[in-house]
Amino acid sequence: MPGADSALPPDHRAGASIPDDPLPFSVITGFLGAGKTTLLNRLLSAPEMQGTLVIVNEFGEASLDHLLIETTPGEVIELASGCMCCTLRGDLVETLIDVLHKAVSGALPRLNRIIVETSGLADPAPILHTIMAHPWLLQRLRLEAVIALFDALTGEISLRDHVEVRRQLAIADRIVVSKIDLLPPGQKEAHLSHLGTLLKGAAPHARIIFPEPDALSFEALFDAALFDAKTGTVRLHSWLPQPSKTEQTAAHTHDHTHAHTFVLDHDAPMSLVDVDILVDLFRANFGPDLLRLKGIIHVREDPEHPLVIHGVQHIFHPPARLPAWPGNNRYTRIVGISLKPIEDAARKLFTALTDPLRGGGKAMTDQTLSTLPDGD
Repeated sequence: MPGADSALPPDHRAGASIPDDPLPFSVITGFLGAGKTTLLNRLLSAPEMQGTLVIVNEFGEASLDHLLIETTPGEVIELASGCMCCTLRGDLVETLIDVLHKAVSGALPRLNRIIVETSGLADPAPILHTIMAHPWLLQRLRLEAVIALFDALTGEISLRDHVEVRRQLAIADRIVVSKIDLLPPGQKEAHLSHLGTLLKGAAPHARIIFPEPDALSFEALFDAALFDAKTGTVRLHSWLPQPSKTEQTAAHTHDHTHAHTFVLDHDAPMSLVDVDILVDLFRANFGPDLLRLKGIIHVREDPEHPLVIHGVQHIFHPPARLPAWPGNNRYTRIVGISLKPIEDAARKLFTALTDPLRGGGKAMTDQTLSTLPDGD
């Protein structure tokens, strides 16, 4: 409940303005052999990668094409393309703090973006937790995109057999299907159609990209953030998509390979106290089962400026205010992605806070909690 340990600290409940100075931070994930390093090698030549720091795991499956100019302090390598690269040998927090300090001091060139490549067996959620749970980093980094690679040849088997793949896809903003040039020509069209249906079930909210060799644009990958600092615009529809009824049905069809996506809508404004309670209870009761939660909230105390919430499992960004509503419609919309079917419990909790007639209002909140699943 609201207080010293509430989900939304008091200094954030009013909603701080979205800053324009934090560095974009992205994660590239994907199962073993899916092509993460191949993708990074291709991106290194893009002019938009100037000033990008790429953090890779020490035991990656392949090596980046290190065209070295010089080695800068702290084992950060400057590449000929203007990018930089360092190997993650210790704690990610220490690595990020170190390079950010050096960039400010001038020991490293100016940073424009940070990309972390995960190992093939990694769940990307803990990496996002690292940023979102660290107050110092949270003020200096903003999540831009989670990009998952999916092997067109072997991905379906990996999705069926490995929970890591399901987590990687479910949390992604963009899914890049790799190795499509290796598919038999006579089967390519049918197979890609099949994979598209499969991936829409695994991640109904994500944009699925089927790139031809050397045709993948930088913008297609890294335009998933809510706020575009370059143009000053809000990209609400790409950041907070609403899956169609067909996609939501597909997401519930095969629990062993598919994610569960739910959408909560409400027309009337919510109080900031109720928003705080909602986030706190979602975090406490659904925890790891709730892979990702995004929302735009119509708040009673400031109806002209919508409040944005964003969480990964039990860790939530401080909420931020948008400068204005993107469009004429003003209503609350929350999109959740989970690996377990928690929609009924989430909707019951949401209704208890937003609809006094059907849900009982605040008086029903404690009673509602007794019907929720355990968070572990």
